Amino acid sequence: FQRDGSVLDILKADYTFLNEDLARHYGIPDVKGADWRRVDGVKTSSRGGILGQATTLAKQSGASRTSPILRGNWVAEVLLGEKLPRPPKDVPRLPEDEATETLTVRQLTEKHSTDPKCYGCHRRIDPYGYALEGFDAIGRRRERDLGGRPIDTRAQVMDGSKLDGLDGLRDYLLTKRRDAFLKQFCRKLLGYSLGRGVLLSDRPLISEMRVQLESHDYHISAAIETIVRSRQFREIRGNEMASEE
Repeated sequence: FQRDGSVLDILKADYTFLNEDLARHYGIPDVKGADWRRVDGVKTSSRGGILGQATTLAKQSGASRTSPILRGNWVAEVLLGEKLPRPPKDVPRLPEDEATETLTVRQLTEKHSTDPKCYGCHRRIDPYGYALEGFDAIGRRRERDLGGRPIDTRAQVMDGSKLDGLDGLRDYLLTKRRDAFLKQFCRKLLGYSLGRGVLLSDRPLISEMRVQLESHDYHISAAIETIVRSRQFREIRGNEMASEE
Protein backbone atom coordinates (compact mmCIF):
# COMPACT_ATOMS: atom_id res chain seq x y z
CA PHE A 1 0.00 0.00 0.00
CA GLN A 2 2.73 2.50 0.94
CA ARG A 3 4.61 2.11 -2.33
CA ASP A 4 1.47 1.77 -4.46
CA GLY A 5 2.40 -1.72 -5.59
CA SER A 6 0.45 -4.09 -7.79
CA VAL A 7 -2.50 -5.95 -6.31
CA LEU A 8 -1.17 -9.02 -8.11
CA ASP A 9 1.93 -8.93 -5.90
CA ILE A 10 -0.25 -10.50 -3.23
CA LEU A 11 0.21 -13.66 -5.26
CA LYS A 12 3.33 -13.16 -7.35
CA ALA A 13 5.73 -11.02 -5.30
CA ASP A 14 9.31 -12.26 -5.64
CA TYR A 15 10.31 -10.86 -2.27
CA THR A 16 9.46 -11.20 1.39
CA PHE A 17 10.59 -9.73 4.72
CA LEU A 18 12.91 -11.81 6.85
CA ASN A 19 15.26 -11.89 9.78
CA GLU A 20 17.77 -14.65 10.41
CA ASP A 21 15.37 -16.92 12.30
CA LEU A 22 12.60 -16.77 9.72
CA ALA A 23 15.09 -17.11 6.86
CA ARG A 24 16.37 -20.32 8.46
CA HIS A 25 12.79 -21.57 8.73
CA TYR A 26 12.24 -20.72 5.06
CA GLY A 27 15.51 -22.31 3.96
CA ILE A 28 16.88 -19.03 2.59
CA PRO A 29 20.63 -18.52 3.15
CA ASP A 30 22.76 -15.44 3.85
CA VAL A 31 20.31 -13.55 6.05
CA LYS A 32 22.05 -12.63 9.31
CA GLY A 33 20.84 -10.89 12.45
CA ALA A 34 17.56 -10.16 14.17
CA ASP A 35 16.67 -7.09 12.09
CA TRP A 36 13.91 -7.43 9.53
CA ARG A 37 14.76 -6.62 5.93
CA ARG A 38 13.35 -7.10 2.45
CA VAL A 39 14.86 -10.07 0.63
CA ASP A 40 14.38 -10.35 -3.14
CA GLY A 41 14.52 -13.38 -5.41
CA VAL A 42 12.75 -15.73 -2.99
CA LYS A 43 10.77 -17.64 -5.62
CA THR A 44 13.81 -19.85 -6.11
CA SER A 45 13.21 -21.00 -2.52
CA SER A 46 9.46 -21.54 -3.12
CA ARG A 47 8.53 -18.35 -1.30
CA GLY A 48 7.00 -15.02 -2.23
CA GLY A 49 3.40 -13.88 -2.12
CA ILE A 50 0.81 -14.85 0.43
CA LEU A 51 0.81 -18.52 -0.57
CA GLY A 52 4.48 -18.89 0.33
CA GLN A 53 4.16 -17.44 3.82
CA ALA A 54 4.55 -19.85 6.71
CA THR A 55 1.76 -18.07 8.58
CA THR A 56 -0.71 -18.87 5.81
CA LEU A 57 0.43 -22.47 5.51
CA ALA A 58 0.62 -23.18 9.25
CA LYS A 59 -2.73 -21.64 10.10
CA GLN A 60 -4.43 -23.86 7.53
CA SER A 61 -2.95 -27.08 8.93
CA GLY A 62 -3.69 -29.57 11.65
CA ALA A 63 -1.84 -29.66 14.95
CA SER A 64 0.82 -32.07 13.68
CA ARG A 65 0.03 -32.64 10.00
CA THR A 66 -0.86 -30.71 6.90
CA SER A 67 -4.43 -30.33 5.72
CA PRO A 68 -5.08 -30.11 1.97
CA ILE A 69 -8.73 -29.55 2.86
CA LEU A 70 -8.13 -26.49 5.05
CA ARG A 71 -5.56 -25.02 2.69
CA GLY A 72 -7.70 -25.63 -0.37
CA ASN A 73 -10.77 -24.21 1.32
CA TRP A 74 -8.79 -21.09 2.27
CA VAL A 75 -7.73 -20.54 -1.34
CA ALA A 76 -11.29 -21.02 -2.59
CA GLU A 77 -13.06 -18.87 0.00
CA VAL A 78 -10.52 -16.21 0.97
CA LEU A 79 -8.64 -15.66 -2.30
CA LEU A 80 -11.37 -16.47 -4.82
CA GLY A 81 -14.51 -15.57 -2.88
CA GLU A 82 -16.28 -18.86 -3.50
CA LYS A 83 -19.19 -19.79 -1.23
CA LEU A 84 -18.97 -23.33 0.06
CA PRO A 85 -21.47 -25.13 2.30
CA ARG A 86 -20.40 -26.27 5.74
CA PRO A 87 -19.40 -29.96 5.96
CA PRO A 88 -21.94 -32.46 7.32
CA LYS A 89 -21.79 -32.92 11.09
CA ASP A 90 -21.22 -36.66 10.91
CA VAL A 91 -18.07 -36.53 8.75
CA PRO A 92 -15.27 -38.52 10.46
CA ARG A 93 -12.04 -36.69 11.27
CA LEU A 94 -8.81 -37.65 9.57
CA PRO A 95 -6.01 -39.09 11.74
CA GLU A 96 -3.73 -36.47 13.29
CA ASP A 97 -0.43 -38.38 13.42
CA GLU A 98 1.05 -38.34 9.94
CA ALA A 99 4.12 -40.34 10.93
CA THR A 100 2.27 -43.48 12.08
CA GLU A 101 -0.18 -43.79 9.19
CA THR A 102 0.33 -46.20 6.31
CA LEU A 103 -1.13 -43.66 3.86
CA THR A 104 -0.01 -40.10 3.15
CA VAL A 105 -2.21 -37.18 4.13
CA ARG A 106 -3.08 -36.78 0.47
CA GLN A 107 -4.09 -40.43 0.15
CA LEU A 108 -6.19 -40.21 3.32
CA THR A 109 -7.86 -37.07 1.97
CA GLU A 110 -8.56 -38.68 -1.40
CA LYS A 111 -10.10 -41.70 0.34
CA HIS A 112 -12.21 -39.45 2.55
CA SER A 113 -13.35 -37.36 -0.42
CA THR A 114 -14.87 -40.31 -2.28
CA ASP A 115 -17.88 -40.13 0.06
CA PRO A 116 -20.77 -38.89 -2.14
CA LYS A 117 -21.76 -36.40 0.58
CA CYS A 118 -18.30 -34.86 0.44
CA TYR A 119 -17.20 -35.20 -3.16
CA GLY A 120 -18.98 -32.13 -4.55
CA CYS A 121 -17.03 -29.66 -2.43
CA HIS A 122 -13.78 -31.57 -2.16
CA ARG A 123 -13.31 -31.68 -5.91
CA ARG A 124 -13.40 -27.88 -5.81
CA ILE A 125 -10.94 -27.32 -2.96
CA ASP A 126 -8.64 -30.32 -2.51
CA PRO A 127 -6.52 -29.78 -5.65
CA TYR A 128 -5.43 -26.38 -4.33
CA GLY A 129 -4.38 -28.02 -1.08
CA TYR A 130 -2.53 -30.84 -2.84
CA ALA A 131 -0.44 -28.24 -4.67
CA LEU A 132 0.72 -26.92 -1.28
CA GLU A 133 1.72 -30.31 0.15
CA GLY A 134 5.35 -29.36 -0.45
CA PHE A 135 5.14 -27.49 2.87
CA ASP A 136 4.77 -29.16 6.25
CA ALA A 137 2.38 -28.24 9.07
CA ILE A 138 4.45 -25.20 10.10
CA GLY A 139 5.25 -24.03 6.59
CA ARG A 140 8.70 -25.53 6.04
CA ARG A 141 9.59 -26.88 2.63
CA ARG A 142 9.65 -30.66 2.38
CA GLU A 143 10.02 -33.45 -0.14
CA ARG A 144 8.90 -36.25 2.21
CA ASP A 145 6.29 -36.45 4.93
CA LEU A 146 6.90 -37.41 8.56
CA GLY A 147 6.61 -41.07 7.62
CA GLY A 148 9.36 -40.74 5.01
CA ARG A 149 7.00 -41.02 2.06
CA PRO A 150 7.55 -38.81 -1.03
CA ILE A 151 5.26 -35.82 -1.47
CA ASP A 152 3.04 -35.49 -4.55
CA THR A 153 2.12 -31.87 -5.36
CA ARG A 154 0.48 -32.53 -8.73
CA ALA A 155 -3.21 -31.73 -9.06
CA GLN A 156 -6.00 -31.23 -11.56
CA VAL A 157 -8.66 -28.63 -10.85
CA MET A 158 -12.30 -28.68 -11.90
CA ASP A 159 -11.77 -26.89 -15.22
CA GLY A 160 -9.28 -29.56 -16.25
CA SER A 161 -6.17 -27.44 -15.70
CA LYS A 162 -3.18 -29.32 -14.34
CA LEU A 163 -0.82 -27.71 -11.87
CA ASP A 164 2.15 -28.74 -9.80
CA GLY A 165 3.24 -27.21 -6.52
CA LEU A 166 3.19 -23.62 -5.35
CA ASP A 167 4.45 -22.25 -8.67
CA GLY A 168 1.75 -24.08 -10.59
CA LEU A 169 -0.99 -22.92 -8.23
CA ARG A 170 0.25 -19.34 -8.32
CA ASP A 171 0.35 -19.32 -12.13
CA TYR A 172 -3.13 -20.82 -12.33
CA LEU A 173 -4.59 -18.17 -10.03
CA LEU A 174 -2.86 -15.36 -11.92
CA THR A 175 -4.02 -16.52 -15.33
CA LYS A 176 -7.22 -18.53 -15.29
CA ARG A 177 -8.64 -17.20 -12.00
CA ARG A 178 -7.39 -13.63 -12.11
CA ASP A 179 -10.86 -12.13 -12.51
CA ALA A 180 -12.19 -14.00 -9.48
CA PHE A 181 -9.16 -12.97 -7.42
CA LEU A 182 -9.51 -9.30 -8.39
CA LYS A 183 -13.23 -9.30 -7.67
CA GLN A 184 -12.62 -10.77 -4.23
CA PHE A 185 -9.85 -8.26 -3.51
CA CYS A 186 -12.13 -5.37 -4.49
CA ARG A 187 -14.98 -6.75 -2.41
CA LYS A 188 -12.78 -7.08 0.69
CA LEU A 189 -11.14 -3.67 0.25
CA LEU A 190 -14.50 -1.98 -0.23
CA GLY A 191 -16.04 -3.65 2.82
CA TYR A 192 -13.05 -2.63 4.94
CA SER A 193 -13.18 0.95 3.65
CA LEU A 194 -16.90 1.33 4.30
CA GLY A 195 -16.86 -0.44 7.64
CA ARG A 196 -19.73 -2.71 6.65
CA GLY A 197 -20.59 -5.75 4.61
CA VAL A 198 -20.74 -5.40 0.84
CA LEU A 199 -24.27 -5.05 -0.53
CA LEU A 200 -25.86 -6.03 -3.82
CA SER A 201 -26.03 -2.34 -4.69
CA ASP A 202 -22.22 -2.15 -4.43
CA ARG A 203 -21.69 -4.40 -7.45
CA PRO A 204 -21.34 -1.54 -9.97
CA LEU A 205 -18.68 0.06 -7.77
CA ILE A 206 -16.79 -3.23 -7.47
CA SER A 207 -16.89 -3.59 -11.24
CA GLU A 208 -15.55 -0.06 -11.64
CA MET A 209 -12.73 -0.82 -9.19
CA ARG A 210 -11.71 -3.78 -11.32
CA VAL A 211 -11.82 -1.69 -14.50
CA GLN A 212 -9.63 0.98 -12.92
CA LEU A 213 -7.15 -1.58 -11.61
CA GLU A 214 -6.79 -3.18 -15.03
CA SER A 215 -6.31 0.19 -16.74
CA HIS A 216 -3.69 1.31 -14.21
CA ASP A 217 -1.45 -1.76 -14.25
CA TYR A 218 -3.15 -3.06 -11.08
CA HIS A 219 -1.71 -0.35 -8.83
CA ILE A 220 -3.58 -0.32 -5.52
CA SER A 221 -4.12 3.45 -5.69
CA ALA A 222 -6.54 2.98 -8.59
CA ALA A 223 -8.89 0.93 -6.41
CA ILE A 224 -8.52 3.24 -3.41
CA GLU A 225 -9.24 6.38 -5.44
CA THR A 226 -12.32 4.74 -6.95
CA ILE A 227 -13.64 4.02 -3.46
CA VAL A 228 -12.89 7.51 -2.13
CA ARG A 229 -14.70 9.13 -5.05
CA SER A 230 -17.73 6.86 -4.70
CA ARG A 231 -21.12 7.89 -3.36
CA GLN A 232 -21.00 5.06 -0.83
CA PHE A 233 -17.79 6.30 0.75
CA ARG A 234 -18.60 10.02 0.71
CA GLU A 235 -22.12 9.68 2.05
CA ILE A 236 -21.23 7.27 4.83
CA ARG A 237 -18.41 9.51 6.02
CA GLY A 238 -20.70 12.56 5.86
CA ASN A 239 -23.43 10.89 7.88
CA GLU A 240 -20.95 9.74 10.51
CA MET A 241 -19.52 13.25 10.92
CA ALA A 242 -22.98 14.77 11.14
CA SER A 243 -24.04 12.33 13.85
CA GLU A 244 -20.89 13.03 15.85
CA GLU A 245 -21.54 16.77 15.78
